[in-house]
Amino acid sequence: MAGGTADQGRLDLDLTTTDPVPAEPAVGADPTLPAGSRIVRILPDVAALERTFDYLVPPSWADDGRGQRLVVGSRVRMVLAGRRVGGWVVEDDVEPPPGVALRSLTKSSGMGPSPEVIDLVRWAAHRWAGRLNGLLGTASPPNVVESLPPAPPRPTIPPATATWVVRALEVPRAVVRLPPGADVAPLVTEAARRGDALVLFSTVPAAEHMASRLHEMGLPVSLAQRQWAGSAAGGLVVGSRAAALAPVANLAAVVVVDEHDETYQEERAPTWHARDLAAERARRAGVPCVLTSPSPSLEALGWGELMVPSRAEERDGWPILDLHDRRDDDPVRSGLLGQRLVDVLRGAEGDPVVCVLNRRGRSRLLVCNACGGLVRCPEHQVPMIQEDEDTLACPVDGTRRPQVCDECGATRFKNLRAGVARVREELEALANRPVLEVTGDTDVPDGGLSDHAVYVGTEAVLYRVDSAARVVFLEFDQELLVPRMRAAEQAMALLIRAARLVGGRFDGGRIVVQTRMPEHEVLQAVLHADPGRLVEPELARRRLLNLPPCSALARVSGPPAAEFITNMGSPDGIDLLGPRDGAWLVRAPDHDRLSEVLAAVERPKGRLRIEVDPPRA
Repeated sequence: MAGGTADQGRLDLDLTTTDPVPAEPAVGADPTLPAGSRIVRILPDVAALERTFDYLVPPSWADDGRGQRLVVGSRVRMVLAGRRVGGWVVEDDVEPPPGVALRSLTKSSGMGPSPEVIDLVRWAAHRWAGRLNGLLGTASPPNVVESLPPAPPRPTIPPATATWVVRALEVPRAVVRLPPGADVAPLVTEAARRGDALVLFSTVPAAEHMASRLHEMGLPVSLAQRQWAGSAAGGLVVGSRAAALAPVANLAAVVVVDEHDETYQEERAPTWHARDLAAERARRAGVPCVLTSPSPSLEALGWGELMVPSRAEERDGWPILDLHDRRDDDPVRSGLLGQRLVDVLRGAEGDPVVCVLNRRGRSRLLVCNACGGLVRCPEHQVPMIQEDEDTLACPVDGTRRPQVCDECGATRFKNLRAGVARVREELEALANRPVLEVTGDTDVPDGGLSDHAVYVGTEAVLYRVDSAARVVFLEFDQELLVPRMRAAEQAMALLIRAARLVGGRFDGGRIVVQTRMPEHEVLQAVLHADPGRLVEPELARRRLLNLPPCSALARVSGPPAAEFITNMGSPDGIDLLGPRDGAWLVRAPDHDRLSEVLAAVERPKGRLRIEVDPPRA
């Protein structure tokens, strides 16, 4: 909503600052504005405030060059509600409403997003039911940029020799299924040969590694958003999630590597997805967009033309999978570590060995040795967690108490679901050598983790170890059976990451999976190096349950969620699911309808969270 009230600049906002900034003198109200006055419309960089305000460009800026540099997207500072705040120019040379006293801008803060990126951000804010200023902050440089460096010279890049590389960039929408060990550098350099290209990687280290390789090849490359000015000047732009909104001089191609990776989705609201944002950006610019993945998501497969390598190439790019079928093992007496793991852990098949178990602590499920009762929190009635030798903790509120059975007072328990800390102890005994525990909280020194033969941890260990001879999933069934919509795709992503640690079929590495579900399509897809085996069963499940990509979902939570759902009513074609744990799911036939419905609802006061395309629903 454009600014235009008489009390403009004097809103009762809670803007944190140390000292109040004196307000600029108001310029005379229209029609007494000086002839030739320039008025711009500003969106303040203030959380939860999407209203725009009109400000006067100081006449002195025309003399010192600041006025010439002020364009749509520029960052400025001004006085709002008695406080000095930042903002973006979203319209230039506007006609203010009559009878409004305007204040002058106080400072120019340099360059910001281009008009094309601002339009893209407006689309994204509607698509993911978020606020415009948060996305504009992502699209802005981390520091003040007054001017751009000279455009780099166009390098001479020989045409690609791989047929699939050329073909992928000849169609508007291409989805390339590359095995985990495949090198994407030929695709990136071919995109650079076409002009200023935007290339997204799922992690910052992966983007930095590719940028270093391209720099050694003599190509002009900038890391977004760290080298914002260089990105805007021209050349190849490489980055992670935020790079989807990075400046690109003359966009010629877009490449998204590992589009299946969850890190492309923003965890904070709005939960925008870099893959979808990059694809929309390419569509608007009329340039080709290529998505790559060892196992493309259902959303990607429904978006573009699938291209696959030959069976020999794809098979060679996947490691060998060893399935340890535990259906005949006693689920209580055999424990978590099967007998077949002994040779793997004792180094008979190479080092290092990385063991994965997505359960932290010592135990997630205890039973009393004396009375056989489950050890539960008396208040929440959930299983207590054993974090150390003598203490039990409630997973709901963290309440801690001594290790004593409430039923009979006994102090000895049987561990039915061991966590990583307990498994480390058992692995050391089984492997007869030290084992290093690694979780998301483990600090990695500059030189990397210490040189151990065996590691064990949550899935974080897959990102903290550079390579391995074996990756062992101690209890993979919990990944396959987790009650989440994308459980199969998320389980596949873990196997893809493991495959990159051990290398391809002829590198000697192996993935070992302990399971009681060896026929599951995820395991069969990796066993046969054919990710296509996962697509039809997974798509059939989604169709049966009317889940994305067959529909569009949003999760609404927070204290005012109930009021928001009440305000929504019962729109046509919308299903409401819940409440569950204080949250509702809003389901629509497609994203256009979902965005339309969410935008039409009046938002109540309070911390409301709307997650469009929730990854863990």
